[in-house]
Amino acid sequence: MLLLSAADLTRSFGDRLIIPGLSFELYHGQRVGLVGPNGVGKTTLLTPLAGRDAPDLGTIRLHAGAEVGLLEQQPRFDADRSLFAEAQAALDHLRQAQAELVRVTDALAQASDPADHERLAARYERLHELLQHHDAYNTDHHVEAVLAGLGFRPEDHERSVTTFSGGQQSRVMLAKLLLTGPDGLLLDEPSNHLDVQTTEWLESWLAQQSQAMLIVSHDRMFLNRVATHIWELDGQRLHHYRGNYDAYVHQRVERVALQQKTWEAQQEYIAKQEEYIRRVHYGQLAKQAQSRRLALEKLERVERPVAIDGPHMRFVPERRSGDIVLEVRELSKSFDRPLFEGLTCQLLRGQRLGIMGPNGCGKSTLLKLLLEREPPTSGVAQLGHQVDIGYFDQQLDELTDDQEVIRAAWPAADPEMTEQKMRNHLATFGLKGDLVFRRVGQLSGGERSRLALARLAQLHVNLLVLDEPTNHLDLWACEALEEALRAFEGSVIVVSHDRWLLNRVADLLIVFVPGQPRPLVVHGNYETYQRLHGQASSTPAAKAKPPAAAAASSPAAAPRRKRRFPYRKVEELEAEIAAGEAAVRELEARLAAPDLYREGSRVKEITAEFEAAKVRLAHLYEHWAEAVEFSEK
Repeated sequence: MLLLSAADLTRSFGDRLIIPGLSFELYHGQRVGLVGPNGVGKTTLLTPLAGRDAPDLGTIRLHAGAEVGLLEQQPRFDADRSLFAEAQAALDHLRQAQAELVRVTDALAQASDPADHERLAARYERLHELLQHHDAYNTDHHVEAVLAGLGFRPEDHERSVTTFSGGQQSRVMLAKLLLTGPDGLLLDEPSNHLDVQTTEWLESWLAQQSQAMLIVSHDRMFLNRVATHIWELDGQRLHHYRGNYDAYVHQRVERVALQQKTWEAQQEYIAKQEEYIRRVHYGQLAKQAQSRRLALEKLERVERPVAIDGPHMRFVPERRSGDIVLEVRELSKSFDRPLFEGLTCQLLRGQRLGIMGPNGCGKSTLLKLLLEREPPTSGVAQLGHQVDIGYFDQQLDELTDDQEVIRAAWPAADPEMTEQKMRNHLATFGLKGDLVFRRVGQLSGGERSRLALARLAQLHVNLLVLDEPTNHLDLWACEALEEALRAFEGSVIVVSHDRWLLNRVADLLIVFVPGQPRPLVVHGNYETYQRLHGQASSTPAAKAKPPAAAAASSPAAAPRRKRRFPYRKVEELEAEIAAGEAAVRELEARLAAPDLYREGSRVKEITAEFEAAKVRLAHLYEHWAEAVEFSEK
C-alpha cells in the first residue's frame, strides 16, 4: 500500500538548487536506503517529507490517516524527567487510549439509549483493536526492551535524561521514535553514536517491522542487512535500485555500463547520419539528406552517464620498518577499576590491525598504550625498529580552524613542495578548486576528515594509526580510503565501528567483549570473528526483543526470520532465473545494435524493458536465496 508520494519536489537555499524536482513513491514494507555524496541534499529531502519544511515547488501526499516520524538530531528534554519516563512518553497516546477505554467501558455499562449504546460499542471496539495491535498492555516491557537494545542498563532508568552524553541522548531520541511506531520512519544516520552490538540490535529490530522506512546512512553493512531498496541521489536525479547495498553496487555498475554503451551506440549512429548528410546535402539526394536532418533533430538523445567520482587517496611510506612493528605482552590497564587485562599480540610489517568493541570499553586507552603515550598497569607494549607513526584523531584536533586548507596540509619538512603540487595532492582527497583557500573552520565534517587524511599522507609514515576514520565520510570516500589502506605498503592500526571497513581492511582484530576482561585476538577480519565466535547469534538482538515481537515470545528468544516471498521450489526458481538471464542478454544485444537508434522512442522502450528485466531478475535472485536458506533448515 502506498504510504507517501512526491511529485516534482524542489528545494533551494539561496541560489543553490538542492533538490532538483524529484518524484517518487514510498510503500508500506519498503525499507529504502538513501545514499549519495555528502552535501547532495539527502537530509534536506527528509524534512519536507516529515512536514517540517515546505518545498519550493511540488507536492507531497500522505495516505489518509498515515503518520510519518523523523529522527530528531537535536535532543530537547525536560530536566526533571528520568530516562525511563522520557522513553515512556513516546507511548502516551496508548496510555491515553487505555484511560479512554476505561471511561467508555463505564459509560457503556450505564447506557440505556440504543443509539448511545451503539456509538459507545463502536468506540470501544476501535480502542480495543488499537491497544491490541500495539500490545499496549505491556508498554513498560516494550520500553525496557528498546532501552536495553540501545545499550542502556537498568540502573540508568532513573537517571535524569539530561545527565547523559550527547551520543546517549541521541539514542534516547531514537528509542522514542521506535516506540512511537509511526507508519513511516525517516531515519537520518540512525547508527551514529551506536557501537557494533547496538547497531546489530537496531538492524534486527528494523528488519522485523512492517513500516515504510527511508534511511539516510553511510553504514554499508547496515544498509546490506536492513534495506530492501536503495535510492541514489547524485545531485540531479534519483536512481532506484531493488535489493540491499550489495545488489545496488552490482546494479549501479551495470546501469552505468549499459548507459555508456547505449550512449556510444547512439553517438555512432548520429555520426554516420551527419556524415551522410554532409556528403549528399546537394544534388539528387538532397531531399534524403534533409529528411535525415529532420529525423536527427527529433531524435531523443541518450544522456552520457556521469558516474559519481570519489577521491583517489594514496599513502606512501618513506622508509621500511622492522619486521615486528608492535609487540604486546600481557598488557593490562586499570583506573578505579580494571579496564582490560592480559592482552598479548604481535603486529608484523604489512599487517592491518582492527580494534573494535562497545563504547567506553577502553579502545582509545589501548591506542595510547600501543603508541607509548600512557604507561600500562602491567605488561609491555613496545614499538619495533624504525617505526614512524602517523595518527588520525577522530576529534580532528590537529586541524586549526583559522588556517587555510592548503596550509593545514602543507608538509613543513619538504622544501620542494609547491602550491601546484599541494593542490594536486589535495585533489586526490577530493579537495579541489577554491575550497583549498577556505579556512578549515568553514569546512563540513566530511571535508575536514579528508583534509586530516591528506595531511596524514604528507607525513610518509610506515604505521598509520586511525581512530574512527570513516566518521563523516560518504560511501565513495570510504571506498577510496579502504583501497588506499589495502594498497599501503606499511602497517595499519584502525579503531572503528565500521564493520564493512574492518571486513575489507583488517587481517588481525582485537575485540573487546562485554563481561570478558581479556580482549579477543582474531587472526582475520570481521567475518572471521563472527564465524569463529558466534557473534551473529549472541548480539543484544537475541536478548532484547523489539515491541512487535515481545508479545509473541520471551525477550531471550532469538528472532525468527519470516519468509518475504511465497514458497517455491529452488529448482523452479533456478529455471526462471536462467530464462531471465537469457532475456537480459537478448535485450542487451538489441541495445547494442546501431540500427535501433534511428527511432528515439524505440530506444527508450527497449531501455525500459531492459531495466524492468533486471529488476525482475534481482527479485528472483532474492527469492532464490531465501528458498535455499529455508530448504537448508
